[in-house]
Amino acid sequence: MAGKFVITTAKNGEFTFNLKASNGEVILTASETYTSQSACENGIASVKKNAGAVIEDQTREEKASNPKFELYKDKGGEFRFRLKAANGQNIGRSEGYKAKASAKKGIASIAKNAPDAPIIVVEADK
Repeated sequence: MAGKFVITTAKNGEFTFNLKASNGEVILTASETYTSQSACENGIASVKKNAGAVIEDQTREEKASNPKFELYKDKGGEFRFRLKAANGQNIGRSEGYKAKASAKKGIASIAKNAPDAPIIVVEADK
């Protein structure tokens, strides 16, 4: 089974998405909430389009052009990444990882899972 995008509608009527790997783990979360399902699906389309972006390792002060994954270490010492579209907009972010290699595996999982991942819509309890 491949990965999937899961769109969730919140009680306030806004939408967000997660990309889940085949094992059910969240590997990317939307960087924002959306006011419509179609806008959320546009965000997913951007992730699919940019899933193969280069990695800019900010822990080594590397620089790369957009689209890119920015790999960085947060204030708590965990490794995280965010996916930026060609226009520089943040379109997704990761959870924290204890090891840089694990964060890189998360990026590789996005490149593998995102392009063909189906979209599932889940409504929140009202």
